[in-house]
This record gives sequence, C-alpha cells and structure tokens, in this order.
Amino acid sequence: MKIAIVEDDINMRKSLEIAMSDYEKYEIHTFKNARDALKKLDDTFEMVISDINMPGMDGIEFVKTLQGKYEVIIITGNATLTRAIESIQLGVKDFLLKPFEIETLVAAIERTAAIAKKSPKSSAQETPKNDHFLGSSPALDQLLHRISKAAVTDASMMLLGESGVGKEVFARHIHESSPRSSKPFIAINMAAIPDNLIESELFGFEKGSFTDATEAKAGQFELAEGGTLFLDEIAEMPYPLQAKLLRVLQEREIRRLGSSKNTKIDVRIITATNADLHEKIKEGKFREDLYYRLNTIPIHIPPLRERREEILSIAEAALERYCAQYGFEKKSFTTSARNALENYNWPGNIRELISVVERSAILSNSQSIDTEDLFLEARGLGRI
Repeated sequence: MKIAIVEDDINMRKSLEIAMSDYEKYEIHTFKNARDALKKLDDTFEMVISDINMPGMDGIEFVKTLQGKYEVIIITGNATLTRAIESIQLGVKDFLLKPFEIETLVAAIERTAAIAKKSPKSSAQETPKNDHFLGSSPALDQLLHRISKAAVTDASMMLLGESGVGKEVFARHIHESSPRSSKPFIAINMAAIPDNLIESELFGFEKGSFTDATEAKAGQFELAEGGTLFLDEIAEMPYPLQAKLLRVLQEREIRRLGSSKNTKIDVRIITATNADLHEKIKEGKFREDLYYRLNTIPIHIPPLRERREEILSIAEAALERYCAQYGFEKKSFTTSARNALENYNWPGNIRELISVVERSAILSNSQSIDTEDLFLEARGLGRI
C-alpha cells in the first residue's frame, strides 16, 4: 500500500518515516506541507495521513482539495472539537491525537483500509440502517446521519441528553455501525457500581490484590478488547479515578490492581451523561482535561417531545411485544388514546413511554386500550 504522510514537524515526520519502515507492506512517502504533497500525489497512492495545523494550506483545506480520491487519516497534537467534526464530515476515516504509538497508527491504517475495501468511498456518506429504533422522525434521521459519519472512526463520542432518551440504544447502534461491530460491546453504568469497586471493575485485578481477590479477574477494558466500552453516567465517576481513566485514554494501556505490568488495549470509548459537565467542572467534580478527551464528538439526543413522530410507532411496537410476552390477545390503542400519547409531554422520555405501554397492556380490560387505561392524568398531562 502506497501511503503519503504530510507533516510539517520535521522530527515527527522523520520519526514516522523510520518507524513505518519496519512495515514492509507499506510504501511510505513523506511531505513537509500540503502543497508539496499535491504536486506528487497520483493514482498510485491509496491513503493520506495528514496533520491539521500546517503553514500555508492546513489539513482541512488539504482534505477538501483531495475531493475523496484517497482514504484519509488525520493526526494532530492540538485538536479542537470543530476541526474533528469538520474532518469527519469530509469523509476522514480516523482521527488520532499526538502523541501515539506507531502500533496505534498501523491499526488505524488497517481499519481504514478494511472500511474502504468493504464499502469504497461511501461509508461516510450513507446513513446506517436504524434497526435499533422503533420509529422515525426528521430529528432522528438527522441524528443518525451525523452518527454515521463518526461511527466509522475511533473518535471518542459523548452522548448527551435527558434521562430515558435511549443513550445506550444509540451507543449500541454506533458500535454496530462501526468496523468494531464483530467485537464486544460492553455497557457499564457508573452510578450503579459502588465507588470502591469501580476501579477493579474497569481495570481488573490480580489474585491476592485485596482480601476477597481469590483469583485474577479481567476488567471491562480487557473484556471489550477490539470493541466498544460504553460508560454511562460518566459524571458519576469518582474524581480520583478520572485521572486513571485519562491516562488509559492517553496511553492506551491499563494496569490491573495488584499487577506490576501494563497491558495494551484497543477499545473505542463512548460515554453518556444527562448532567451538566461544565457545571461539574466548575464545582471541581469533573476533570476538564478528561472532558475534552471524551467529548471529541458530542451527540445531542433530542427528548421524545421533540421527536413526536416516533411516539405512536414506539408505543405500538412495545404494545405488540408486551402482549406476546404476557400471552395476551392482540391489543390496540383507540383514537383517543393515540391522541393522548401524542400530546403528552413525556418528561421521562422513551423509558416512560415504554413503562406506560406495559402497564396499560396489563391493566386494560379489553383488547382496546383507551385513554383512561394509560393513567396519564396521574403523571400530569402536558403539552409543549
């Protein structure tokens, strides 16, 4: 594979050139700026690895000029969220932050090549199938299209939204839309694990590392190797442990409790929260440097009241599922019940909708579920 590396820092450029020379399958050509590269790039090149911050033509303008002719990986030591998103929108397949191990770059090259082989020049343009979602709306379609551009990369993503909007469903969709889909997807709720157990749960432990450690155990990072680790309610992570997570993200290695050696990991991190992390940072409860590491690609998930077109589809699919689960004859919503469902404010979002449907399926006395079977009045009927 013939690869162009465009890097204005001479030390970095030479280091990459020397390190990549150990990999005979790659033919490496280095350039000190984008304009020099454009003079030499031809149809024999398959991939371009480029810095963003360069004199003259920067990396973003360079990628625009390439017009999708080559697979592109961006490397940078001074990334901003806007630049990351902009590069992904241009079809960039991977976005690496300096410093990184040469093995990390090689893995990115292999992933990018695999994506290109599977779906040449199209993976960043198509919206993946939304098999995880029971309804459809303009807001959801727009969100899935944005996710499709980020899913094919290894950029860290943070899912933001109210409680109950389905952040884990979106995280799983991202994983299954990524090149890591054949590897594990592991979800952990930070709020559900006692503070004194989170470290051993994430990083694992060796036999004898503490009183009850009668045998060694791999942590969730090791179990998610090659796949995706979803850390829900990330705002609940204890402050002292945040520094360790930051180091894992920077070094791409973990150390089990009680161990003296580090273990390399290859895991994509997706986090989620309904908390205001900016306020947490001001209060000294969340590390600002960790926030920027985790929030490379923020995904804001709209509440259900802003996706009203999905309400009936979700409700009817859930009703069908619960009738089958409990052995009931097929039930349906009356017109008035459907109107009530659509007009309710759903402060608990999809989670609340599913709960309402399950209860109405159980308590209704006929095959027709009417407004009174929903008990929405007890929740406070609200309209936008």
